[in-house]
Amino acid sequence: MSAMQPEERAASEPAHSRDMPDQRASDHRRLAVVITGGTRGIGAGIATAFLRAGHDVMVCGRTAPLDQAHTTGPGEGPVLPAAGSGAATFYQADVRDPEQASRLIRAAADEFGRIDVVISNAGGAPEAAAASVSPRFHQKIIELNLVAPLHVAQSANAVMQYQDTGGSIIMIGSVSGMRPSPGTAAYGAAKAGLHHLVTSLAIEWAPKVRMNCVAPGLVETQAAAAHYGGPAGMEAVRQTVPLQRMGTPDDVAAACLFLASPQAAYVSGATLVLHGGGESPAFLAAARGQS
Repeated sequence: MSAMQPEERAASEPAHSRDMPDQRASDHRRLAVVITGGTRGIGAGIATAFLRAGHDVMVCGRTAPLDQAHTTGPGEGPVLPAAGSGAATFYQADVRDPEQASRLIRAAADEFGRIDVVISNAGGAPEAAAASVSPRFHQKIIELNLVAPLHVAQSANAVMQYQDTGGSIIMIGSVSGMRPSPGTAAYGAAKAGLHHLVTSLAIEWAPKVRMNCVAPGLVETQAAAAHYGGPAGMEAVRQTVPLQRMGTPDDVAAACLFLASPQAAYVSGATLVLHGGGESPAFLAAARGQS
């Protein structure tokens, strides 16, 4: 049987497939990437990984970061991500404000000429008892972890829909949105909403924009060390993970690099869970007489 000629292949392809953005055109295309909350912890790790891969990166935060050359140690505060001779561009914004979120995306489009990838990482919550915290506390947690990513995604989608290559939007969720989250109930509810939001927007904004979510479990950061009570607490937590270690910002970054790449061209509406195998059910430990 003779090989099908290019014009025959094009004629045989469904019309909708020929109209879709070509996100497999090059494995090595330099991407324009925006990362919210990209100056600390997981966000800084993601930004550094994209810089190492040769991409252009803009990060945002509410507080201007220090240049890495002027820091004396970890935990000082936000730091501008850098790799090799390159560094991220910083834009100061509070993405809970829809106007500031819109300005962030406009600034990135002006800086890079396009926007290929947006990663909504800004989020988090302090531990607090749901019965006693104020309604305003709950409101702010949900604004930061659910509503703000939607503001950013709306503005990014408005740019990506008019690009030949479309774009990829990645939300950083959490396993807290997939299991009970005592002590951070509003946070867990917001992350559950974020996971569901991705499935809806993947349908609404296709075929130009791919929507995905990365849901990390326990990740080793400066904030986590403080939360779990220092080295001893961190070691105890590690022992609860089947892979016997906590995740790292590099683990989350690797997942984002994959979802932003041509290898994930058919991945949309998905949540990629990074939890090292999950959490062993408490009833098993009770049945075995373990504390």
